[in-house]
Amino acid sequence: MIVRPVKTDRIMPGKKTILEILDDSLPQIAERTVVVITSKIVALCEDRVVPRTGTNKEGLIKEQSSFYLPMSLSRYGHHFTITEHTLASVGGIDESNSGGENYVLWPADSQKSANRIREYLARKHEVKEVGVIISDSTCVPMCWGTIGQPLSYSGFEPVHDYIGQPDLFGRPFKVSRSGVALGLTAAAVVVMGEGDEQTPIAVITDVDYVRFQPRNPTQKELENFYIADYKEDLFGPFFEAVDWQKGRQTKK
Repeated sequence: MIVRPVKTDRIMPGKKTILEILDDSLPQIAERTVVVITSKIVALCEDRVVPRTGTNKEGLIKEQSSFYLPMSLSRYGHHFTITEHTLASVGGIDESNSGGENYVLWPADSQKSANRIREYLARKHEVKEVGVIISDSTCVPMCWGTIGQPLSYSGFEPVHDYIGQPDLFGRPFKVSRSGVALGLTAAAVVVMGEGDEQTPIAVITDVDYVRFQPRNPTQKELENFYIADYKEDLFGPFFEAVDWQKGRQTKK
């Protein structure tokens, strides 16, 4: 696969729509392309910012989270939060690359944004097989560094299920699934960077293994993308070992 970062103008809150930025940055898209867009520029286009002055960050984190852990549990003073079926630090609130004046929130509805962007790109560029991912950065246990994770996707199957299929020696897989959306997002965020690169979009091509769908995901498909019951999660014992506090974010 080929992952190409795309440079944009500096994105300021509420100055342009995300579709206008895509018009400026992506003059052409071929069939069987996946476009990865950072959640930050989607949020900035939606003017999803809160002034730092006069804002209680801890209160804002609770407001933006479905569940959270007190910052006192982290040596770095971070809240672990769960929002939109996603484990994230500080409820997705970001301070970097925002001029130092604002907190940048997640998009109002990441899935709605992914669907709308896919529909627009397919229509404008006259392609049927195009995927879209809205990404964010996170950390994984016991490793230094950040990695990309998808907040939403559209236009392709995000998980390949190997359960029941034979391995190299003919034994059927019992639990194996391939996180296609996870892998694509991680690769894209590596090339987009985390600093002053100013490349918040990545275009991924030569993806023979991606199973495109010329439509938005169904509600059932979205439900199957996430692990709704933490007891089924491989890391379930860690989730259950701490006392999660209920936040004020009610969006599912």
